[in-house]
Amino acid sequence: MTESSIRDQWHRLPSTVTQWLIDNPGCVILPRTLSAEIIAATGQPLHQDLHGETALGQQDVDFIRMKSREAETGHPNTDYTFFDSVQP
Repeated sequence: MTESSIRDQWHRLPSTVTQWLIDNPGCVILPRTLSAEIIAATGQPLHQDLHGETALGQQDVDFIRMKSREAETGHPNTDYTFFDSVQP
């Protein structure tokens, strides 16, 4: 499971990572190379096993599947609203 969710960090991930996730929506364990790219892009720690792989939580899996369906249909899911705010 990740410290910060993929959903919260989606906008910070490199396009190669998001495309891999969209192409592999059934993956529940991220390979170590992908985990390393996510850590580098977000600066957030991930819970990794001894091999450097990261297990995704159900919320992340559901979000990635939603993004994959959006990519297939070309229509964004209106149930998810992205709020961009600046903290003082």
